[in-house]
Amino acid sequence: MFGATVVLERDPVILKIANSWLILNVGGGPTDDKPTVTLAPPADPGRASALLNIRVADIATAYAEWSAKGAQFLTEPKDHAREIRAYIRDPDGHLIEVGQNKASPSSP
Repeated sequence: MFGATVVLERDPVILKIANSWLILNVGGGPTDDKPTVTLAPPADPGRASALLNIRVADIATAYAEWSAKGAQFLTEPKDHAREIRAYIRDPDGHLIEVGQNKASPSSP
């Protein structure tokens, strides 16, 4: 629909669109960097919730700068197979994933 190129088909889906990557996750249980959070589809189809994924070039720098400005991270950045990530909440309580790819998204 948006002219995106599929970079990775599953777990997560990664689409390259314009000068960005769109990352779609199906959800799942707690992980070490969101230890008390389970992602799931809305129980009521009339209500929606979303998880925004932001990719940065250097997560350690983003973590330090954003923390200094008052961002409340759930944990420090955690190293995973293809990425380093951490989660923050926006002022309304929405969960935002901040990640750094360890390899180019075009070469999973």
